[in-house]
Amino acid sequence: MKLSVIIPTYNEEKNIAQIIDFFQESNNCYEIIIVDGGSHDQTRSICAQKKVQLVDAPFKSRAKQMNLGAKKASGNIYYFVHADTRPLDSFYQDIKLSLEEGYKIGSYRFQFNSDSKKLKINAYFTRFNKLFCRGGDQTLFITKELFNQLEGYQEEMEIMEEYDLIRRAKKLVKFKVIPKDVIVSARKYDKNSYFKVSTANLVVFLMFYMGFSAKRMKRFYGSLVK
Repeated sequence: MKLSVIIPTYNEEKNIAQIIDFFQESNNCYEIIIVDGGSHDQTRSICAQKKVQLVDAPFKSRAKQMNLGAKKASGNIYYFVHADTRPLDSFYQDIKLSLEEGYKIGSYRFQFNSDSKKLKINAYFTRFNKLFCRGGDQTLFITKELFNQLEGYQEEMEIMEEYDLIRRAKKLVKFKVIPKDVIVSARKYDKNSYFKVSTANLVVFLMFYMGFSAKRMKRFYGSLVK
């Protein structure tokens, strides 16, 4: 198994060094690809110092950035990770075992880096294999074969891109929820409020389910959440 770790970034100077160090200290990464969407902080210079493969994307769009990373990847398994997520030391073996069980795509459950009881309740539901309980923060592995079959992320999806990919994938194959927790940043809740972010998440998911355009979903989400 050759694992390509693909990390989309935009102004992640506070997180990128730690996530790069984590993967570089692992002996199981085939390659680490950072796809930057035009950061104007120190993200790119930190990547250069860490000597990882840095791809400059001419756009700020996770879907487009991750597709570009996949095009540059030479592994047969892609592992998409957000810069503010903390994966587990066992990630390689967890993914390998999932593949041996016949799964071609999957993600982890998660916990927030917060003591908030409300966020602990949110995190609890990520153990269920339902689309509403998924999200890019949980990290996502997928075989190159399946990713190409799905033609990657739909680039018009400026929001909800992981949900869209997972929904399309689940029509073809089984989806694995690895029964372990990655750690996800609660910064979005800290900057806004639990009510605002939770409301925005719920409404946007309903809009996605009902077929609203990505532009309308993004516009609504942006009106509530910074």
